[in-house]
Amino acid sequence: MTSLSCARQGLAANRPAGVAGRALRERCRGFDSLERQKAAAILLAACTATVLWLVPHIAQAHIIHGNAGGFGSGFEHPLTGPDHFLAMFAVGLWGAQMGGRPVWTLPVAFPLIMVGGGILGILGIPIPGIETGIALSVIALGTAIAFAWHPPEWVALLLIGIFAVFHGHAHGTELPRAADPADYAIGFVVATGMIHVIGIGVGLGLNRLHGGKLARALGAAIALGGVYFLVA
Repeated sequence: MTSLSCARQGLAANRPAGVAGRALRERCRGFDSLERQKAAAILLAACTATVLWLVPHIAQAHIIHGNAGGFGSGFEHPLTGPDHFLAMFAVGLWGAQMGGRPVWTLPVAFPLIMVGGGILGILGIPIPGIETGIALSVIALGTAIAFAWHPPEWVALLLIGIFAVFHGHAHGTELPRAADPADYAIGFVVATGMIHVIGIGVGLGLNRLHGGKLARALGAAIALGGVYFLVA
């Protein structure tokens, strides 16, 4: 029964009174609420898809490339690497799924720790298995979302901190020649924060629908993407 049929039935019954009437009105309000949630989810998905499509194009059009672009090159790097993008998106999505303090502690901790990894990369200090670590971060974060894993906050922070070092080191080692390291670091931190915010927004929207099953399905898809990065 849709809200329209509920309305018709209510009119036909001339505002039924008593227990039956109240039950009917409660049921109709429930259908109205579900339809509003579906509409909000569709709108959120459309807006998110638009943002995800536009951001790389805007970056390509307006960011300085090459040796002259410290900030621009740093900002662009997380947006053009799908493995980096998925991991950072998953951090925001996982924080939103966990709720409470992790909604902001995870997205704040990740870029801060990533700067430390970036400094190691800029200084040329090697860390073995960087690409493998990045792929595993996508798998682990996607799996955590898929299983709606809610560990203690310190465990989640430790996990993303390890992953942040790998991602930051990869950014640092790809610093363009003659680019300013500080501007480059600021660029990739700002871009990372933006991706986290997108993940949080999508997570908060999807968590309200179907008991969070859509968010868990998205996590599974992210994990599969990580498997692809690992074997490719």
